[in-house]
Amino acid sequence: MIFVFGSINLDMVVALPRLPKAGETVSGPDHQTFPGGKGANQALAARRAGAEVSLTGAVGRDAFAELALANLRAAGVDLQGVRVLDGATGLALIGIDPKGENQIIVASGANIRVEADWLEGRVTSGSTLMLQGEAPLREIRKAMGIAGQTGASVFWNPAPVPQDDLMDCLDRTNTLVVNEGEAAYIAGKLGMPGEPDNFARDGAASGRAVIVTLGSRGIVAAKGEGLFRFAAPQVTAVDTTGAGDAFCGALAAALDLGRPFDRALKEGMAAGALACTVTGAQSSAPDKAEIARLADQIV
Repeated sequence: MIFVFGSINLDMVVALPRLPKAGETVSGPDHQTFPGGKGANQALAARRAGAEVSLTGAVGRDAFAELALANLRAAGVDLQGVRVLDGATGLALIGIDPKGENQIIVASGANIRVEADWLEGRVTSGSTLMLQGEAPLREIRKAMGIAGQTGASVFWNPAPVPQDDLMDCLDRTNTLVVNEGEAAYIAGKLGMPGEPDNFARDGAASGRAVIVTLGSRGIVAAKGEGLFRFAAPQVTAVDTTGAGDAFCGALAAALDLGRPFDRALKEGMAAGALACTVTGAQSSAPDKAEIARLADQIV
């Protein structure tokens, strides 16, 4: 079972001829609206990858709330841990260029008021607690403490990376997933090697699994004494929004379901690549059959 503690947003997406520079306005022909938020995205991705998933988070009392939860309800994610608070649902404003690259501005809304205490009595021994970086760090720390008390495994994707000291959070993390830029930032703060291979090896020396995603160049990962490298499967990218969340959700699902580590990495990579071929952070999350077919081709 996977318990996700994190953000729930509504994404407003504009296709642009190019991404704007600072102070510049670039117009697109139209916009689309999609459910989003890293917590919700990863919950949905894990569910579609075959795991049983429960989400804890918050939405506002506005017209965006039900739109933000629609995909999760349809997929069968347990939403008993989602609370409705006064104020606005989180909102993300996303611009996408013809190559699928994006720029994102997020208004946190109700996400800034989530409380880790809502997890009490829900997280169970042997389960997985998934966390990201869009919830307040003090609540992420508390959530990790709850996981430690119950014997749950902590899966942390600190995106965006919190600005505070992270060492105590890393000490409580069983599986860490970061992209190349996040790895370099964390390494600079903590005096670790920033190059992906060495970052993964150094982080794994403390007993956790560390995965660094490299975009179109694949991944590097370390667990125990093992170092793993896989090239990314070739796809035609339409929108990279949500690819990292699809990777995390499928990887967490595979680990939670007991897959070997190298196979779990391949399933995460397959999900991330497939997510780039469809517009929208949640609508792009593939199902377990699609993931398995592409994962079988990764060597």
